[in-house]
Amino acid sequence: MALGCGKKVAIEMEGKETELDKTIIEAIKDPLTHLVRNSVDHGIELPEVRAKAGKNPVGRLVLRAFHEGGQVNIEISDDGGGLNSERIRQKALDRAVITVEQSARMSEREIFNLIFLPGFSTAEKVTNVSGRGVGMDVVKTNVEKIGGTVDVQSTLGRGTTVRVKIPLTLAIIPALVVTCSGERYAIPQVSLLELVRLAPEQVRTGIEMVQGAPVHRLRGRLLPLVYLSRERRLAGVAERGPSEGNGVNIVVLQADGRQFGLVVDEINDTEEIVVKPLGKQLKCVKTFAGATIMGDGKVALILDALGLAQNANVISERQDRAMAAKESSGEKAAGNRQTLLLFQNGKDGRMAIPLSQVARLEEFARNKVESAGQRQVVQYRGHIMPLIRVSEAVELAENDPGETAGAQTPLQVVVYAERGRSVGLVVERILDIVEENVVLERMAERAGILGSAVVQQRVTDLLDVQGVVRAYHPGFFAEVAAG
Repeated sequence: MALGCGKKVAIEMEGKETELDKTIIEAIKDPLTHLVRNSVDHGIELPEVRAKAGKNPVGRLVLRAFHEGGQVNIEISDDGGGLNSERIRQKALDRAVITVEQSARMSEREIFNLIFLPGFSTAEKVTNVSGRGVGMDVVKTNVEKIGGTVDVQSTLGRGTTVRVKIPLTLAIIPALVVTCSGERYAIPQVSLLELVRLAPEQVRTGIEMVQGAPVHRLRGRLLPLVYLSRERRLAGVAERGPSEGNGVNIVVLQADGRQFGLVVDEINDTEEIVVKPLGKQLKCVKTFAGATIMGDGKVALILDALGLAQNANVISERQDRAMAAKESSGEKAAGNRQTLLLFQNGKDGRMAIPLSQVARLEEFARNKVESAGQRQVVQYRGHIMPLIRVSEAVELAENDPGETAGAQTPLQVVVYAERGRSVGLVVERILDIVEENVVLERMAERAGILGSAVVQQRVTDLLDVQGVVRAYHPGFFAEVAAG
């Protein structure tokens, strides 16, 4: 298309992993195609025009998709000439679409949205590719048919961004399924930070009361707790939490940039779910984002993290508690503070990985391990994931977990991922997640080790994740760069 227009265009795509229901894809395929054609034909200028304006002769077109606020957002951005608000205003006045009085009151954003009116166009000439504005009413109509919205923002001389928002009610999202009082609920993973399990003997000391509200001290920070059974008033347990004898399961969520813990009875599994709209009777309940039909045909409600937090008043209360926690942990906050995943290596060895390098923690049955060439692999999320045994990578082959743990014990695997490609690090046993000041000291040079530090009052080696991956899978980062 760019060649046909005599232009140079570089396209970038972000969020290709964002999934949609097939019916949604069919509905937005034509509108998205039209928006891209508009950007190339009438948004991005000719190379010589861009050069005179001090721009890169190669135009930039960005397609971005992501989940946010219970919706799927799709953005089509170009760094072209942008829309001329005065020109659009004058065109609308000439066509008597708006009056002079209305024109004086309209904001720039409202003027830009006039291009979605039927037949409205500011293009000097109509080409066989597109005209910016021509057919934009069809784009808006098709998006609104599936309950979405379309909006345009532009800066003259700098470019235009068209945002299409599609309700979550028609999207496919990964979710964590939990159980509370026999009822199943789904929590979108976009709100999920981590899972915490308090053993029965830890419940009494692990949950404190601050200003009458339950909190859990998670790595030195106070985490306000919300009991799902109380919020939903399920099975007559509105005034009590889960039984201490069974331990406590906490799902750490993030809402409005703040964290809180949701206490549930059981944590089941993660699933890809198709979100369905709520009935009229439940639309006013802000703790629900929708519903989904599970594999057994039963309905599970989808929880809204922000609605839960607002309903339980943890958003405002947390601000006061966070200040107190900050004061009490002021000294601990100094220095090179890192969040680490601790795991056992060999009989007595302890190692750590920065949590930022951990995509997921998984367990695999040993009979699921297969061979591909000379590598051990597992089938993981539709792909073949190579496995690297950390004990071998750091020259401790005699402590191979495959021989010491027993045939029935599942492999514990730390998944490291880069741009959709994954590799599994097989460890002896995952111990904990901690946040501490790390002072790294280089001891004797060892393969796969960055250095050693004192973590939880014990000497701990820090694993060189990228070095280990590069040594055992030389083509991994080349494949990532190519992908």
